[in-house]
Amino acid sequence: MKEIYLDNSATTPLSEEVLAAMTPYLTGNFGNPDSLHSYGRSAVKAVDEARDLIAECLHAKSNEIYFTSGATESDNWALKGTLAASKKGKHALVSSIEHPALIKPANYLKTRGYDIDFIPADKSGIIDVDFLKRSVRGDTVIVCCMTANNEIGTIQPVDEVVKAAKSVGAYAMTDAVQAVGALDISVDKTGVDMLSLSAHKFYGPKGVGLLYVKTGVKIDPLVEGGEQERKKRGGTTNVAGVVGMSVALKRAIDDREVNSAKILALRERFVDEVLFGISGVKLNGDREKRLPLNADFSFEGVNGEALLYNLDLAGIAASNGSACSSGTVEPSHVLSAIGLSAKEASSSVRFTFGKNNTAEEVDFAAKTLKTCVERLRNLQK
Repeated sequence: MKEIYLDNSATTPLSEEVLAAMTPYLTGNFGNPDSLHSYGRSAVKAVDEARDLIAECLHAKSNEIYFTSGATESDNWALKGTLAASKKGKHALVSSIEHPALIKPANYLKTRGYDIDFIPADKSGIIDVDFLKRSVRGDTVIVCCMTANNEIGTIQPVDEVVKAAKSVGAYAMTDAVQAVGALDISVDKTGVDMLSLSAHKFYGPKGVGLLYVKTGVKIDPLVEGGEQERKKRGGTTNVAGVVGMSVALKRAIDDREVNSAKILALRERFVDEVLFGISGVKLNGDREKRLPLNADFSFEGVNGEALLYNLDLAGIAASNGSACSSGTVEPSHVLSAIGLSAKEASSSVRFTFGKNNTAEEVDFAAKTLKTCVERLRNLQK
């Protein structure tokens, strides 16, 4: 049976180039970069070079790049760390369609006396900028808004977020996890104060990420222990991981235009085949202001989870939203935020394409999807 992977927003396959770069630090060069002997010196050299390369890719300074276990940690750190360090106030704004890595800590902080407001989104999946402008105030410490949504792929007006935050002297933070390889995320262009990434979203290894923290931002540590990451984040550095992340990021940025054009063509082909070939289908989120890889649909009269199982049995891997939320019986908070009913949200399936997919796979997936939808609808008659 042919297997087709259409869940590239959940994770991407590790590229051979990245694996080759990582392998020496998983085998012979296994030293701890905090050790003073030759093994340690070899490791710290690799870490420093990776940090320099990532800073170059993001148009940042090397001392503004902090390595973490992934964007979940980075997002938590950005929100909790700036609020903890602030003497300015206890108010923060977080978009209502953020990844759970920001929604959950925001809700937690509300129970600890912090004042958190959530920025609503419209039916197309774009945040309400007017609400944001009205809601920033003198005691606002940070405004968090992702660069592009992980479930429906909608691209957010980060430039407007930065302007609104700066108007009251607040920090602007963006989770750019989904945007790497699709959009220009260089920090000198976006103007953000903080930016989070996870390597496994752009053909790098799992379990490693980063937080860009602009010089001058006051932020307390989240993970305390050793004095790694300039005393801001304890824990032995994942040498192989950060090396792999640097190579993956450089490749994603270098190949952005070529890969984006290819993936967009595949996505549009698939969307057209689905919308014209299957009745009772709705594309969730703005079709134009979205990442090239993303197509999220709701299927009238179909349970999304049942559809996923049927697709999987046919060899097609897709998702019903954020991989970090899979298994929950609650409707997607993102789809709820853009106005879908619980029933509509529960009928949704997300397809996300990658640089390794082909037109033949797209055609087969669309044809198989139609068969699966019709089968499930017939079972309910």
